[in-house]
Amino acid sequence: MTDSTETVSPRRKRQAETIPFLTLGFRPFFLLAGIWAALGLPLSILLMEGLVPLSGPLDVLAWHRHEMLFGFVAATVTGFILTAIPNWTGRLPVSGMPLLCLALLWAAGRIAVSAMGLLGAAAVATIDIAFLLTVVVVVLREIVAGKNWRNMPIAAALMLLVAANALQHAEIAGLLPNDAIAGGRGTRLAIATMAMLIALVGGRIVPSFTRNWLAKNSAGPMPAEFGPYDKAALVLTGLALTLWVILPENHFTGAAAALAALANLIRLARWRGLATWPEPLVWVLHLGYLWLAAGLALIALSALTESLTMTSVLHGLTIGAIGTMTLAVMSRATLGHTGRALTAGPALTIAYLLVSCAAIARILSALSDQAGSLLLYGAAFCWSLAFLLFVIVCGPMLIGRK
Repeated sequence: MTDSTETVSPRRKRQAETIPFLTLGFRPFFLLAGIWAALGLPLSILLMEGLVPLSGPLDVLAWHRHEMLFGFVAATVTGFILTAIPNWTGRLPVSGMPLLCLALLWAAGRIAVSAMGLLGAAAVATIDIAFLLTVVVVVLREIVAGKNWRNMPIAAALMLLVAANALQHAEIAGLLPNDAIAGGRGTRLAIATMAMLIALVGGRIVPSFTRNWLAKNSAGPMPAEFGPYDKAALVLTGLALTLWVILPENHFTGAAAALAALANLIRLARWRGLATWPEPLVWVLHLGYLWLAAGLALIALSALTESLTMTSVLHGLTIGAIGTMTLAVMSRATLGHTGRALTAGPALTIAYLLVSCAAIARILSALSDQAGSLLLYGAAFCWSLAFLLFVIVCGPMLIGRK
């Protein structure tokens, strides 16, 4: 990569002109994330029913957890960060052949994990971890070259995802014990890292985009500015999530999660989300953040009572918070970076609502003996349809020149 002040090589310029799909990170990775999210749950059901074989030490639930976190979520995060880096550093984006190689490395990880019985656990872990590790190297290089130290926490979050992936592979291979609570320590670390990213990054973009929309539409008072309360809420959220990773069923963890849920709910209330009801592209960000508070509250309920298992409640954070926020960010970035109006049409609006339906159905499925299977399949249907709608609406924008 060269500085933005330097001349772009003729070869790279031709790539950017002839292959729009490889001009910015959001294009390939948001499309891959959307496709994999839409396919992942139907594949999980086929594996569960024995209609598709799965070789190696991975069981169906382990495959599902890994591929949703380190397939779908990793692709989304990579697309977001690679697209944001030029704005952070003033340098050229990762594009052309380097971007294609990153996308192929991501795809290699998906194939390897599904073929663990043929390749062996060590080879699969090496291939799979190589993707996120390469992304970390790229991000660190850009941050250092651009002297953009304020975004170093993003690189730190990526390093935690690498550690979570390595930890999950070690648990799968039997090198480390798996406590089997909410998928194990590797799974909890990955979910906690993403939840903290939502609190950190979402806490910036939700009020910012809301402020822009309210100002444009003369809709009254602005959201509260970032201040000491927000910092305190972030510290409390980080503490609760750290305790959840280490001591998921401890009562102190439950108390911390309850306080963090309340702190984030109050934080959200200060951003005037209800005033944005006419524009789904804005209120969906508030909905995603609301699920963060709800997910923390469910963790607290599970840790403090025996009414819910930890496995049954983690979907408030995974499907609800992570699913809603990633879909919101992917659709907004796609519209904005391809020159479209920042407004969600009917299909994307339905997609936003379907993710919440999926989260609610998945949580309720663990509470009902009679309707559990029906709710589980309903959750999978809603989730897959939501991301299929994203691919149908935004896919042509991601592939095309504009």
